[in-house]
Amino acid sequence: MKADPNQPPVSLRCAILTIANRPREDTSGNYLSQAVQAAGHQLHARERCAGDRYQIRKTLSDWIADPAVQVVLCAGGTGFSHDKATIPAITPLLDQTIPGFGELFRHLSWLDIGASSLQSDALCGTANGTLIFCLPGSTGACQLAWEKILLPQLDSRQQPCNFASAYRTHPEPATHA
Repeated sequence: MKADPNQPPVSLRCAILTIANRPREDTSGNYLSQAVQAAGHQLHARERCAGDRYQIRKTLSDWIADPAVQVVLCAGGTGFSHDKATIPAITPLLDQTIPGFGELFRHLSWLDIGASSLQSDALCGTANGTLIFCLPGSTGACQLAWEKILLPQLDSRQQPCNFASAYRTHPEPATHA
């Protein structure tokens, strides 16, 4: 079913998780928080944790089980390293992956930074009806993903399809006595 562009956009409830082992200003989380709200969505929760797979799973599991959270944006831990934990932590929680997201992100990233883009494990999937996006931790990568993929795909007016329309509430059909 196509979304009606004349309807108001769906405002999604989002959570943002920054995954970083080094203490520093969370510019990626700050950017995503502002971008989510500027697009008319709600920032429901925001946390930061180290790259410990069990802490990542705990935080995500809580959000996945919370019916108020519809979208999770994870920033960090998707690059090439021997101790990365983000993707191994999140993958077992997913009911379904959306492979095209990672492929599209790496293509757009390649246009921006060249062959270094192949080091990103950017990922998208769903768990318990919650959309989960795993993005690199750099602010530039988060901005690229938001502007080129997430902003349009989280807009229920995007044609011919988008991720947000699944969250549009439909009134119950009237019953006639």
